[in-house]
Amino acid sequence: MALLEQIKVLAFDADDTLWANEPRFRAAERQVAQVISDYCDFPTMSAALYRIEVENMDDYGYGAKAFVLSMLQTALKLTGGALTGSQVGQILAIGRELLQNPAHPLEGVEETLKVLHALPGVRMVMLTKGDLLDQEHKIARSGLAPYFDAIRIVSDKGQEEYRQLCREMGIRPEELMMTGNSFKSDIAPVLQLGGYGIHIPFEMLWALEETEEFDHEHLFRVERFPQILDVLGISDPSGSGSTVR
Repeated sequence: MALLEQIKVLAFDADDTLWANEPRFRAAERQVAQVISDYCDFPTMSAALYRIEVENMDDYGYGAKAFVLSMLQTALKLTGGALTGSQVGQILAIGRELLQNPAHPLEGVEETLKVLHALPGVRMVMLTKGDLLDQEHKIARSGLAPYFDAIRIVSDKGQEEYRQLCREMGIRPEELMMTGNSFKSDIAPVLQLGGYGIHIPFEMLWALEETEEFDHEHLFRVERFPQILDVLGISDPSGSGSTVR
């Protein structure tokens, strides 16, 4: 059976798959480090921030708001509580700018989604984790919502979230193909359930998403979003060519 005949749902991660996100977080981190540069250097601040993010994960979850709270906590800790009102204001302003991600689609994303959305018998799902309001705003700014039959915003992405997605869509896991930049969150859980994964690494990856990768008969690795069409055996209307590993 051809792959496209077996797949009934094409699911996609959002941040750093459909639009850039991680570079904005790293830029905000450097800006906050500059605010408290009288107290510590950037590597010290960055390491402390990561530890605090991990500690806060169960309470704050993922997303820009959680990141801003962790940055404030980090700044307070590293300054020994000497953070001024002005510095708090600067950090909050950095956080507000982070929340205003324009979410411009990455190269080739919208054109590829348009082709996939037109496929008969295949439903399109955006599955993203993070803060509900923040993700809703990015989705709206991206202009990509019309290409999806369903959009799900979840607090995390593991096997149970993918099982739930399959139940909601009325499919078996082996009828699901997930595309994303994080092997840990987007690919491994789906493969472990018997589904298919297309891994598209992004230029940056949050340390918490790092994991040991593995090969799998249902795994495809590509370098650019339009190469999804090649995986599925669909002609690329852009003629840009593709490389699937």
